[in-house]
Amino acid sequence: MVTVKNLGATNSLFNQYIAEIRSVDDQKDSMRFRRNMERIGEIFAYEISKTMSYNTKNITTPLGELPMDLLQNQPVLATILRAGLPLHQGLLNYFDKAENAFVSAYRKHHRDGSFEIQMDYISSPDIKNKTLIITDPMLATGSSMLIVYKELIANGTPKHTHIVSAIASVQGIDFLQKHLPNKKCTLWVGAIDQELTAKSYIVPGLGDAGDLAYGSKTQE
Repeated sequence: MVTVKNLGATNSLFNQYIAEIRSVDDQKDSMRFRRNMERIGEIFAYEISKTMSYNTKNITTPLGELPMDLLQNQPVLATILRAGLPLHQGLLNYFDKAENAFVSAYRKHHRDGSFEIQMDYISSPDIKNKTLIITDPMLATGSSMLIVYKELIANGTPKHTHIVSAIASVQGIDFLQKHLPNKKCTLWVGAIDQELTAKSYIVPGLGDAGDLAYGSKTQE
């Protein structure tokens, strides 16, 4: 079973940032929206770091030496363009020696209202036996995340995968728990919403994270 960690379930400053990325008033400031997503990514990075392996290393200070437990291996950070970039940057601020992977995937809408996940591009290092962290600010149906995950593991099976989303739907979580081929996975979310619209948007959600961060785009 895929483990689910909901950081928003515990009262902390984290929920202030979740509230601000949802608020229609705060969303008017795209720079603040990006920075809040970045902050959320930083908090996720800190929490994920607690689950990783450490080695003891002697550190020399100007006045002596002392042993400290330091991260054994850096993870590979992956994100889905373009909406995932601010969240990805937050994790990269903390895992600042990590390798990075980028995937271009989007919903290609049809006139009947249906859509399919279109993937145009992937750039990834070898992830075999490494810790993989995939970020996407919104986990709606879970179908795009599953496709991205399968593309990434074509470069090797990771030791463990962490999937990070600011807001997830109940349906998206259930979908990944049922369909992820590798169950060595932890899903980290900031909030879990109960509803998806007919067009598979999360309610109450926050809207289009990519548009809020970088400006509106023409529709397919």
